Amino acid sequence: MKRLALGFAVALMFLTLVGAAQNEHTFTGEVMDSQCAKLGAHAEMMKDHKELNTAKECTLACVKNGDKFVLFNGATKVVYQLDDQNKPVQFAGANVTVTGTLDDSNKTIHVSDIISAPVPSAASDQPR
Repeated sequence: MKRLALGFAVALMFLTLVGAAQNEHTFTGEVMDSQCAKLGAHAEMMKDHKELNTAKECTLACVKNGDKFVLFNGATKVVYQLDDQNKPVQFAGANVTVTGTLDDSNKTIHVSDIISAPVPSAASDQPR
């Protein structure tokens, strides 16, 4: 009986993991802070704070002051919240591809992975 229950539990876990992986999508954009993403760029913030010279410096400074890391797609102007606030640190201000599941009700990506990506030309943020 214990073997049957254990086998059932293992099968259920496997099916859950397979189901979750099937719902994962990729999203492209720039890792930004939430404030600059609302503005659509870092230009305004960097103009007001002359010590900030790069998108990375701007993003890290704003996050240090309480903003959150987000994914901003400049082509579509869509902002996605990122549930993991640790993985984006090394990609601050950079173009990336985020893999994860989207909670469409609050535009939050449950992040599985983040990798560097080339600068998009006219990229779409539609899940693939």
